[in-house]
Formats: sequence, structure tokens, C-alpha cells
Amino acid sequence: MSTGTSSQPRVIVFSTPNCPFCNMAKRYLRERGIKFRDVDVSRDAAAARDMVRRSGQQGVPVIDINGNIVVGFDRPKIDRLLGLK
Repeated sequence: MSTGTSSQPRVIVFSTPNCPFCNMAKRYLRERGIKFRDVDVSRDAAAARDMVRRSGQQGVPVIDINGNIVVGFDRPKIDRLLGLK
């Protein structure tokens, strides 16, 4: 698998609609052209359990970037995992 700039990372954002940090994180990813799957854990109990299993956290956002978990809107960690400056 290529790690060059042409490969799109696999990004999943576990969020809820009324979470300001979730919305900031999604806006940040969109502004940088990063495609992601948005999973609303308030509507999907199985996804909420999956999020807790992956992260050990019940709070949102939880962002999965190629299997690496970011809890909260941690911009430096997101940038590092996505190779952004």
C-alpha cells in the first residue's frame, strides 16, 4: 500500500449532531479536502459501542485515521496522522 500523497486516508468521525467540537473537526477535515465517513453515535447504538471499543471513550468526537484513534478535536495529532502541515 502506498503512503504517498495520492493515497486517501481512511477517516471515520464518530460524532453527534449537537457537538461543537465534532462540527469543528468535520469542518476542518472538509476544508483540507479530507474525505471521511461521519457516524452519528446518537442514532446508532452499535456504532457507539464500536467507538467505545476502539477508543475506550464515550465522549465525542472520536476520529479514526487509518486505525489510529484521536479523541477530541486534537488538531496537531490529526495533522500529524494525515501528514498535513
